[in-house]
Order: sequence, then C-alpha cells, then structure tokens
Amino acid sequence: MVSRNDYAVTFSVKDEDHTLANPVRFMLNKNPHVSFTGYSITHPAEKVVNFRIQTTGEMTSVDAFRQSLNGVTDVCKHIKAQLAAECTSFQASAGTSMEA
Repeated sequence: MVSRNDYAVTFSVKDEDHTLANPVRFMLNKNPHVSFTGYSITHPAEKVVNFRIQTTGEMTSVDAFRQSLNGVTDVCKHIKAQLAAECTSFQASAGTSMEA
C-alpha cells in the first residue's frame, strides 16, 4: 500500500490481473463514498495490479477496498450456490449424475 492519506490510497496487488481488477473496480464504483477509482497494470509481463482509490472522507480507502473485495466474494458465493442448485435440479430431472 502506498499512501498519501487515509482517503487517497494506491494499493498494489501481486499475482493478479484484469480478472480480479475489473470486478473490484466495478464494486468500488458502486460505493457512494468513493469519489474516484481506477486500476492499472504496469506491464503485461508483470502480474501487479495498482488500484487507486479516493473517497469522499466518510470512509477510508482501506475500508472501501475491503468492502469491495467482500462484495466480489459475496457475488462469487452466490453464483456458486446458484450453479450448484441448477446442477442438482438438472440431475434430478435427467436422472444423471454430474460429479466433479
């Protein structure tokens, strides 16, 4: 984390790319306490994502980042549960088994 103050922070996340960065940016943009957010990847050969987060002052950038990561996690859990339910429903209707 590179910080100027608690409300304007740049986070560097190693071993990640657009797959994580874009959903996190989306969640940050939905937050009304975030005034600016963006991310950059310095070079495709380097797997480092830099998130820039500025808040309105009602929430720290760390809290906004944490909240967005939790939001992405919640969405992934929901998708996983929905997929499992649909697979179970399909198996029951088709009389088949789908084992991993």
